[in-house]
Amino acid sequence: MIIICPQLKAHGACTDPQCKGYHDVHLCKLCGIFCTSTKCYEAHLASKKHHRKLAGHDGSQYQCTICGTPISGRKSWDQHLQGKRHRRKAEKKGVLPEIAPAIPEAFPGKVFCGICDKQIPEGLWPSHPRSLEHRRKEGYTAFKAALEEAEKDKHGIVLSEGLDFGIMENADAARGALRTLTIESTVPSSRVTIKTVSLSSSFMGRQSPFAITTTAEGAVLAYRRPTAIGIQFSTPHSGRMDDRLEIIFEDTALRVTFVIARPLRAIVGSQADYELLKPIAPFQPRRQTRTQPETQVVSGVPPTSNNIIPYTIKLPKAQIPAPLLAALSEMSSGKALDHIRRVFLPKVINSSTYSRYFKTLLWIEEHRMEHDLERYDIPDAQLERHGVYYHLPVPGLAEKRPSVLIGDRFLVQKHGAVEGHWYEGHVHFVRQASVGLRFDKSFRGWSQQQRYTVRFKLNRIPMRRQHQALDTAFTSDKFLFPRKAHILPLAPRPGVGPIRPFNALIATNPPQLQAVTSILLQQPGSAPFAIFGPPGTGKTITMVEAMKQLLKHKPNTRILATAPSNSAADIIASRLASTLGADELFRLYAPSRPFDLVPDELQPYTYKKRLEGEDKSCFSVPPIPTLKGFKVIVCTCVSASITYGIGIPRGHFTHIFVDEAGQATEPEVMIGIKTMSDKTTNIVLAGDPKQLGPIVRSNIARQLGLEKSYLERLMSMDAYEAQSGHGLSVVKLVKNFRSHPAILKFPNERFYANDLESCGNKNIIRAFEGWKKLPSKKFPIIFHSISGKDNREASSPSFFNIDEVTQVRKYIQLLRDDRQVRVAHNEIGVIAPYHAQCVKIRKMLSGVADEVKVGSVEEFQGQERRVIIISTVRSSRDFVEFDLKHTLGFVANPRRFNVAVTRAQALLIVVGDPNVLSLDPLWRSFLNYVHLNGGWAGPGPTWDTTETVDESGEYDQHIRAAAMTDMNLLARRIEGVVSESVQTGTANEDDDDDDHDANFDKPWRELE
Repeated sequence: MIIICPQLKAHGACTDPQCKGYHDVHLCKLCGIFCTSTKCYEAHLASKKHHRKLAGHDGSQYQCTICGTPISGRKSWDQHLQGKRHRRKAEKKGVLPEIAPAIPEAFPGKVFCGICDKQIPEGLWPSHPRSLEHRRKEGYTAFKAALEEAEKDKHGIVLSEGLDFGIMENADAARGALRTLTIESTVPSSRVTIKTVSLSSSFMGRQSPFAITTTAEGAVLAYRRPTAIGIQFSTPHSGRMDDRLEIIFEDTALRVTFVIARPLRAIVGSQADYELLKPIAPFQPRRQTRTQPETQVVSGVPPTSNNIIPYTIKLPKAQIPAPLLAALSEMSSGKALDHIRRVFLPKVINSSTYSRYFKTLLWIEEHRMEHDLERYDIPDAQLERHGVYYHLPVPGLAEKRPSVLIGDRFLVQKHGAVEGHWYEGHVHFVRQASVGLRFDKSFRGWSQQQRYTVRFKLNRIPMRRQHQALDTAFTSDKFLFPRKAHILPLAPRPGVGPIRPFNALIATNPPQLQAVTSILLQQPGSAPFAIFGPPGTGKTITMVEAMKQLLKHKPNTRILATAPSNSAADIIASRLASTLGADELFRLYAPSRPFDLVPDELQPYTYKKRLEGEDKSCFSVPPIPTLKGFKVIVCTCVSASITYGIGIPRGHFTHIFVDEAGQATEPEVMIGIKTMSDKTTNIVLAGDPKQLGPIVRSNIARQLGLEKSYLERLMSMDAYEAQSGHGLSVVKLVKNFRSHPAILKFPNERFYANDLESCGNKNIIRAFEGWKKLPSKKFPIIFHSISGKDNREASSPSFFNIDEVTQVRKYIQLLRDDRQVRVAHNEIGVIAPYHAQCVKIRKMLSGVADEVKVGSVEEFQGQERRVIIISTVRSSRDFVEFDLKHTLGFVANPRRFNVAVTRAQALLIVVGDPNVLSLDPLWRSFLNYVHLNGGWAGPGPTWDTTETVDESGEYDQHIRAAAMTDMNLLARRIEGVVSESVQTGTANEDDDDDDHDANFDKPWRELE
């Protein structure tokens, strides 16, 4: 094995002339990483870790090479760079002040380990080299060095470059292609023989699309007479293929055996696709831009609509407390989490500490949201002036990345302006790709050439509304922490005879009928009632039917119906509008809601008010007497605060309904409940805690429970246990009207105790049975195995996979051209977990299949399509560096998986790399299910699909173990002797917290 000098590894230098360690390295003092070749060093300089260090994104101790000053922490480093003293010294030395930080080679009482990238206390240093982490990383470094050594020409033998077959169309790859590698001796007197020629895959028992056609084994290499070795590539599959050619030579004169290796590569796909979708620029993590404080902000001119609703109760400011802000800003995520638990959170969560607990979580989430908004800052913007308005182009606005509403704020600073001086601009209108801002009249100096720095500012109104609700004195245990004692028996049935549903299908569905009956017969002030509605079981239909029955049998009923999103609230209102008039139903919208986003059938159920001094209107509310006269008011969870803010009294509503309750945070749901309920109000929640929960951006807030919805928390309590609470506190809907039995079977068993029944229209759900493209004609699920490459580009941390984009397009073309089963483009949905992949797929389908909806899992929750195609994106060619958290990211999320695979009615197609997906036990079980039922396409699985899945999830360790074996075998072949096994593992350069990058792919919720 190649031994690297331990002094060099530990301290970056070695002065021992007798040292036999390997010294030919490049050392990056910033990162403490050494590389055994220029190629390796250049790769490190382009790596994520190095750029994070350059950007100062970790919490290490640094040293300024200009001032010679030690500095602790990223924030302090940023402040130091802006300091006058530092800039004076830089100017005096004639260098730029913006420099990369250096890690001091020594700190008092510590020794820096270059392999582990850590400062080790001197007392622990003697034992550190023996630690598992150190030995693994040391072994991996040795393997990389051995591989680089193997690819070097040696002993005067020169090989041509590795064989890259390039990008081949499927038909060409199926026919096969030949390439030649040449070997030449450059030493006249040498006598070297080719002993063996082999592929690395053969040593691991793996099938390979590469084959050796001409070996030249036994040939004696003559001086300057090239010897050829033929390699054939052939495969019927798409994707990226690689292997390694290893040639063992023997120098008979010196009696030395040595190895020279060359990589073999090929891509099977479309050359045109790769040219169209290739990265626009190499990935470079975006540096932090907000180093300059906002010391003076000139307030802008808010839109008139901000005052269109006659509030009588003011919103609290609810600013983040300074000590909490300091902890979030200055501590690492792990330390901040521990500190917040000890200092800011109550030891016990009960009715008296409930508000304090959730207010703290809201502040934590707000801090993260503000931080995430920085990604959208525009450092070099131009403004267009039109009268009093300034138009600002906003990249990503059409995709709501970020989401911008009327009334939101931007901060704008002219290039060259006084440091810290900013102008606030309020959004007065939002267009497809730009927003219209108004500034204070002192905003001068505009020209078409003038450039500006633009910062996005978080709209705090939704957060303040949640704080306002949490601050109310209503803290009933019955609503917040219901127990079995709070569940009241059902009241006698009103009238005579059974309920006659407005929707006739409910009469044939016992669980739905039970839920409607229970809600109708609940006594006033009962514990919250939950409609547990798994995918496609009709929970919204059930909830709307319950509202209609209440209004029919109890004329004094007044209902506040809410949902987390406007789209979900619109569905409720549209279904109620079939039986309620405009004097009975009111659809309450926030003033910022654009008219063109409201369904035509709901326009008569709204109220608009003309803006003072302007020739336009916006949504508002009628006078309180009129508003109180409506039987049902429908709005979003956040907009429910309007009813409280304008003075509707607590207890006015007899019932509060919350649809899609699993998608809202608990404080969101509490806006309506804590402001409008009294002890006689009945609460009804509908949703599925097994599907996606609310979008929470802060990892700290998530770990502290903000991602757990109110519905999920209730469903985990004894009072909502399925048996004892059935019909009194909860009803589980079990008839699925959406999916083919085969599509439903796996999620049914994994998430719903096999309770669901497939009851969909057979003409729809069985339409693809017998389809000629199905691997198994009665099984309408395809898993298409493909080994691609996940890329990133420019400053976006989001992943995309060109190989999978091409395969997705092929399936859409097959469906479009098929004459056996007719499918319209709007009946196809494509789900991808990464925003960049969605963008690339849309680009590929542009002008060809624009009606195909392409989006994230979150965008498809609550929706369905006849055909769903899922692109899982993640793929890696280096199994040694597999890390389940970083490689699979949020692809390996049970709820995200559940939502994705339950959107399809008749056909489900999943495109992905099985070697990556199988690291997660849930995905491995699903792949086994598909393979055992004959739905597999592409290269087969590399594991036994009949084996029981290990739910402990150690498959990434298995992959590493196999890679270690491969390393050991290669090392032995290179050395030509049997040597001690390499202790190795992952040399993960991404072990920093990836939360910030992961948040990039989370959509921004549009909260009114």
